[in-house]
This record gives sequence, structure tokens and C-alpha cells, in this order.
Amino acid sequence: MSHAENNNPVVDLEQVQGFRFSAWFGEGLPVWHIDEPEPVGTNSGPTPEQLLAAAAGYCLTASLNFALGKFKQDTGVMKTHAEAVPGRNEEGRKRIAGLHVTITLGRPEASFTQLDRALAQFEDFCVVAGSIRKGIPVKVRVVDSEGKVLKDD
Repeated sequence: MSHAENNNPVVDLEQVQGFRFSAWFGEGLPVWHIDEPEPVGTNSGPTPEQLLAAAAGYCLTASLNFALGKFKQDTGVMKTHAEAVPGRNEEGRKRIAGLHVTITLGRPEASFTQLDRALAQFEDFCVVAGSIRKGIPVKVRVVDSEGKVLKDD
């Protein structure tokens, strides 16, 4: 397993079988299995689309928690529903056309004193959703089993 020397977030993936991969997030963290639904995969773990939705949903929820916490507001137990909306690009290839995230606070609106201020700024603290909204440049490198670079954007 590789580790980033510059403290960038790292995930190491290893193919188990077919479209099922193990994902290591770091020492002491559980190994996840990522897969595709049947008939392509075996549906043994979340899909990449679900992981992207989870990352954006978590980041937005944590950011709202942070924003309300700055005003010493108790959120109660928040719950989030995040959906990756499928679509197609101009070439007809499957893409994520959008992310729909619904955050449910654990307390009624009347119990908050600074809700408007927190709602006006919380999205600015979310690294993931803020990055997705702007478009993420993705650099891809493909290397063979001997370290030979086959593709490097």
C-alpha cells in the first residue's frame, strides 16, 4: 500500500475479481469493497457513483454542522440523503449529471438562533461539493506491472 508523502488523501485499490475491488483508506481503517451492480458486477459493495454521492453528502453535512457549531447551535442528529443522478454526455456515455443532497437537521427551525447565517455560508466550507461544482481536472496515469508508464496525461 502506498502512502502520500505530501499528506494528500490517498486510497489504494486492488482488484479482487471482475469489477470487485478492495479499497484501503489507511492504517487502522476498515477495508471497503467497491463493486458494480449485477449483471456487470456482483453488487458486493457501493458503486463509485455512491461513493461520490457519499463524499459530497458527508462534506456538506459536516460543513453545516461546522457552520452551526460556530454559532454554538445544537443540530440534533442530522441525516443526509445523497443521490447521484445519472445522465449521458454528448457522446452518449454514462455520466453523473448531478448530485442531489438533502440534509435533515435533528431539531426544528425554531430551536436555532443563527440558522439563516449558517445556511448562507456552510456550502463555502465543503471541499468536495465546492470542487465538483467547478469541475475537477483529473490526471490519469496508467503503469504496467513492471512500472512502465503506458499513459500519462
